[in-house]
Amino acid sequence: MKNTRNLVIGATLFALLGALGAVRQSLETGVAAQTNGNGKGNTVTVPRYEVDPMFPKPMPNGWYQGMTIGATVDAQDHVWVIHRPDSLSASENALLTKTGSCCAKAPPVLEFDQAGNLLRHWGGPGEGYDWPNSNHGIVVDPKGNFWFGGNNTQDGQVLKFSADGKFLGSFGRKAPADSADVTKYGGVSTLSFDPVANEAYIADGYFNHRVAVADIDTMKIKRYWGAYGNKPDDADTGNYNPDVPPLQQFRLPVHCAAFAPAEKLVYVCDRRNNRVQVFSADGKFVKEKIIAPRTLGNGSVWEIAFSRDPQQKFMFVSDGANMKVWILDRASMEILTSFGTGGKQPGQFYAVHSIVLDSKSNIYTTETFEGRRLQRFLYKGMQTIEKGKDQLTVWPRSTSTN
Repeated sequence: MKNTRNLVIGATLFALLGALGAVRQSLETGVAAQTNGNGKGNTVTVPRYEVDPMFPKPMPNGWYQGMTIGATVDAQDHVWVIHRPDSLSASENALLTKTGSCCAKAPPVLEFDQAGNLLRHWGGPGEGYDWPNSNHGIVVDPKGNFWFGGNNTQDGQVLKFSADGKFLGSFGRKAPADSADVTKYGGVSTLSFDPVANEAYIADGYFNHRVAVADIDTMKIKRYWGAYGNKPDDADTGNYNPDVPPLQQFRLPVHCAAFAPAEKLVYVCDRRNNRVQVFSADGKFVKEKIIAPRTLGNGSVWEIAFSRDPQQKFMFVSDGANMKVWILDRASMEILTSFGTGGKQPGQFYAVHSIVLDSKSNIYTTETFEGRRLQRFLYKGMQTIEKGKDQLTVWPRSTSTN
């Protein structure tokens, strides 16, 4: 009887040890699956951001922003935006005229310092130039001057101003669009610069179907191309359909042309085709990335910014339809994570439009439609998270010890 009992106890202990071993192996496997190394695991190391709910400060004079459709950062890390003061709804305009004390239109171009104070402000119709009927995009060039276009059917021009608001020049004229015309544009969205080649890459864009390359000094168009490097075709492309082969032309609007000095490539926002197309400087197609392919309507790829490291490792894509910012590995164009969600609270978005980084890697976004604001997202170092994780609203983490 005693021997039998010992055998039973021994067998039970053996079984328990085996079970514990299996549990340990399972736990180790689970930990390994969450470890990013040597191609194993499902985590990524990406920049971490927190919204700054105190930026910018309220503007003086009761000024308000309309649809805010451009942002850039100058050499002093001052943030510049361009907006449309006359883009309020009928009911909002009625309030302005009836109350008389509510608020007032801010000038179209606004400069903020790092503390969120409004500094210079200018813009609007003036002598010697045609201000766009619907201004769009603003970018500072290597000499500290500011360029922008417009997306009205008659906005065929790009304008250049000094930081003090002095008109410096324009190219193009108020006229209908034509992608084969090198004397004017057709609804410029935004642009970027290659200071070495002294060239501007222009998303020409709302009525034309092309990327145009211009000389920075003369502003004259030197060359242009369409999707996949094809000759642009202005024929109506119809609505986007995610279940058919990719369209061989850009679908309106061509919404950005972001030059990446790290590899001298041009990243183009084909917004309503939900894709980023990449080209060499002479317009040869390199690769593409489709983001959120089931997105209809306004599309998922609005504007692009790059991280400030020499390799420009990360690419940030604003998505006004899905109300978020995508973070991709720039070289592989693999989606790593995203942040943001729809809403009016700080850190949320309503039609996030433009995106730009300062020298400290902080992100600035603008919102159009009913969003109408500028937001700052502070860079908080790197973090390791689950690959593909949607971080939603990146609210500041509590510093309290209670």
